[in-house]
Amino acid sequence: MAEAGEFQDRVAFVTGGGSGIGRATAEAFAAAGAAVVVADVDESSAAETARRIETAGGSALAVRCDVADADDVQAALQAAVDRFGGIDFAFNNAGVEQADSPLADTDDAVWDRIMAVDVRGVYLCMKHEIPLLQTRGGGAIVNTSSGAGVIGIKGQAAYAAAKHAINGLTRSAALDYADANIRINAVAPGMIDTAMMARVSGGTDEGYAQIIAQEPIGRMGDAEEIASAVLWLSSPQNAFMIGHVLVMDGGQTIR
Repeated sequence: MAEAGEFQDRVAFVTGGGSGIGRATAEAFAAAGAAVVVADVDESSAAETARRIETAGGSALAVRCDVADADDVQAALQAAVDRFGGIDFAFNNAGVEQADSPLADTDDAVWDRIMAVDVRGVYLCMKHEIPLLQTRGGGAIVNTSSGAGVIGIKGQAAYAAAKHAINGLTRSAALDYADANIRINAVAPGMIDTAMMARVSGGTDEGYAQIIAQEPIGRMGDAEEIASAVLWLSSPQNAFMIGHVLVMDGGQTIR
């Protein structure tokens, strides 16, 4: 649980903030007192998240950002500096999923897109966030991994490879900047009830039942549960935690 006031008058940068886990986390940061930069490739979704935050009394800025594009990432972060003076927290959450496909049948374009968004995107964001955190004397970064980042999943070679890569990026970068008061960790969600999961399931009762059957807890997780974990990982209370991948998956990866 974050202590009252520890996010007050601070600034959080959230990618993939237009929906799902990103939106829930942007709103959680705002509710805890932070100003939030909501970055998403879907500009209208980012704007809706910012509107929701402002309607609730918070402060937010919506920016369009394709995290696979270095210029977009730099522009989005510059917008954060121009509006709020910098950033103190970053949640690198933007990502894309993979339709089930055995590795040999996976289209090269699918592989390239997943690597561009899910891996290059996290790399680029951290690369350009870290100097901003250094100017503030430190801060915290949380990256979105997945249960697929700690186990293999049939038909998901590209996605699992990307999420395993995020774990390596997180741990190595955490060591690079541990002595600079920059804490870098990751959260690894399981099956979370979001629009992405609706696409994966096909949006059918049968599809949802198949997903829930993979969760020993007997349900999908809520985006708000992951948001709570991101704020916990970002909290100064956890200054001794670096390079950790926090698995929140209802027991999926230990069954």
